[in-house]
Amino acid sequence: MFDGVMRKIIDPGLNRIGRGLAARGVSADGVTLVGLALGLIAAGIIAAGGSTLVALAPLLASRVADGLDGAVARASLKTDFGGFLDIGCDFLFYGAIPLAFVLRDTPENGMAGAFLLMTFYANGSTFLAYAILAEKRGMQTVDRGEKSLYFTAGLLEGTETILFFVILCIWPSAFAPLAWIFGALCLVTALARVMLARRVFR
Repeated sequence: MFDGVMRKIIDPGLNRIGRGLAARGVSADGVTLVGLALGLIAAGIIAAGGSTLVALAPLLASRVADGLDGAVARASLKTDFGGFLDIGCDFLFYGAIPLAFVLRDTPENGMAGAFLLMTFYANGSTFLAYAILAEKRGMQTVDRGEKSLYFTAGLLEGTETILFFVILCIWPSAFAPLAWIFGALCLVTALARVMLARRVFR
């Protein structure tokens, strides 16, 4: 919901840094993989029962890297593989954090975490299916920045998901109720995208 607004705020700064990194020979794919590694470190800290506030640092750094990889690509060379790698790493990160909270306290968080991951799956599949059909029809949008895939608007997008993860790290004992709520909103987002697809692609 807020990705379009956030892109306008953060893109100028990310693009400046991206140009600097590209000039030093840093590859966009390398930045993507560093971002994934940082996200998995955060998940590992959470799953191992460590301080979730400590995990917050690599978690946020991973999302900065996720924004920087596109900026580096735009300043150097954009490739279809880079877009593929980026979305694959994003989905792995988004699944790893809920899984980490489940592993941290399975009896308390297991059911809610399973529901949340199912809704992520539903939301992600509608997002990717829409992107495929949009590409087939030659549709384009830059409302959420210059992307390799067609990004549809939704109630819950990347900004809201990152904020959700931040809240979980600050308040880990509330994972279960927050996961039920966020998961329900993910289903609303997926259903809204289905209705949009029905209108656009019929």
